Amino acid sequence: MAIRNIRIEGDPILRKVCREVPEVTDRIKILLDDMGETMYYANGVGLAAPQVGILKRVIVVDPHDDETGLVKLVNPEIIEADGEQVGVEGCLSIPNFNATVKRPEHVKVKYLDENGKEKIWDAHGFPAVILSHEIDHLNGVLFRDKYIEEISYEVENA
Repeated sequence: MAIRNIRIEGDPILRKVCREVPEVTDRIKILLDDMGETMYYANGVGLAAPQVGILKRVIVVDPHDDETGLVKLVNPEIIEADGEQVGVEGCLSIPNFNATVKRPEHVKVKYLDENGKEKIWDAHGFPAVILSHEIDHLNGVLFRDKYIEEISYEVENA
């Protein structure tokens, strides 16, 4: 496994639509492993392939709850979304910028796992936010395009 460089806002690859993965190969499995390692190294909760310069429909997610752990998703697609939640988001590709964003409270995502098996993730709350955010990346959309209000954090001198 390897830590990959995360592309930063302004890199044109972040605005491109990613291609579907025709089959889960060893190369895709290596990409998924590298993305997981890169996400954890950068203290993230999700990472999409274009963020590491690869235009493939691949994401990794870890909502840091007690039951999920790292989930590797190939060709993720939101097949159902409902409800609404507004929360603060950040992005590894947009450092030092946080803002409130409106997302669905619930999403149902169809995807292939790292073994090529089709699965459905019925996600609510924070996992739904992460999945929506990362799938947006696969379509060239950044959360800055959707934000409601920028959040600034002031540091007090002790």
